[in-house]
Amino acid sequence: MTFDLESLRLIWWAILGAVMLGLALSEGLTLGVMLLLPILGETNQDKQSLLHSIAPTSLGNLAWLVAMVAIVFAAWPIAYAVAMSSFYLLLLLVLLSILLRPLALYFLDAHDNVRWRQYGYKVLAASGMLPAALLGLLVGNLLKGIPFHLDSDMRILFLGDFAGLFNLFSLLIAIACLALLAMHGAVFLQLKTVGSLQQQAQAMTLRAGVAFLILFVAAGMWITHLEGYHITSDIFPNARSNPLAKFVKRGEGLWLDNYEHLPMLWSIPILTIIGGGAAVWLAYMGKAYRAMIASSICVGMAVLTFGISMFPFLLPSNISLNSSLTIWDSSASQLALQTLLGVAAFALPLIMIYCRWVFRLFADKTGCYTPENNESR
Repeated sequence: MTFDLESLRLIWWAILGAVMLGLALSEGLTLGVMLLLPILGETNQDKQSLLHSIAPTSLGNLAWLVAMVAIVFAAWPIAYAVAMSSFYLLLLLVLLSILLRPLALYFLDAHDNVRWRQYGYKVLAASGMLPAALLGLLVGNLLKGIPFHLDSDMRILFLGDFAGLFNLFSLLIAIACLALLAMHGAVFLQLKTVGSLQQQAQAMTLRAGVAFLILFVAAGMWITHLEGYHITSDIFPNARSNPLAKFVKRGEGLWLDNYEHLPMLWSIPILTIIGGGAAVWLAYMGKAYRAMIASSICVGMAVLTFGISMFPFLLPSNISLNSSLTIWDSSASQLALQTLLGVAAFALPLIMIYCRWVFRLFADKTGCYTPENNESR
């Protein structure tokens, strides 16, 4: 089946959104559990229980991250180049902190030494906290706009610095991201553990869930006054990619344009709040499985809220508005998008099936150490 360029650009935007959902739901569990390591569990046995709940699936979840980077690289090469030149230090830190995880998991049992294990747990906690916070920081900066400029020869000029990424709005989004993943990880641990560790996870779900809901509402109120972006010239979705062939304006509250044009989209951020509230309530009632479903809805809707608010922008520029990149003017050619669609149609279902299979395979085997099953090991 052959699609026109407009349809292909929309399809790849939907695929990118689906991959981000998969990454947030699966890798979000791992990050959530890792960042809770310093808080939950008092004994080495407790820490081992936390790690055993996510260790078998943590490496496979990174397939979503690889897929997301590959899609941006293949479908929107200009956006990939701008993102790499603008966020290279942030993305490098994310990559290095994620790479620490398998190394720490592998060498944690290399020495039966208390201090060695304490250092190992700290490294693992950092490998959960840093990526979660930095990815939240990245989302906040995308909403604020990036200080880059494209000249007439399409050369990229980044006029910001790493310290500039730490603005108040982006820090708020980073903290909200930490709270969201902490809630997601805590619900998962409530489902997978027993005894006092399960009670600690339940209490953490309540605290992190309430914190996320407050931060999400605060971020939403801030966005109503945050300067968003809007294309003022005609859009030609079937035209060849040329980011400089459009005019963009920036103004307060423009990130809400899509919701005003299609009011039913308001259901997405509302579902985020309902999902988060339901996860907290169900966790409080001790219904961990249903709380896990509600938490997954909350995480998924939060990702969709970000995507819908940004559409059709991928990377808005706050110093050269017309250099902003959208899905319409920074994509690969029609032939490339059409060819890659066949690859995606094979690879993405394979990743979904693999992740589902791994979670089911270890559903009953990655549980916590209890005195009974610990003796049997």
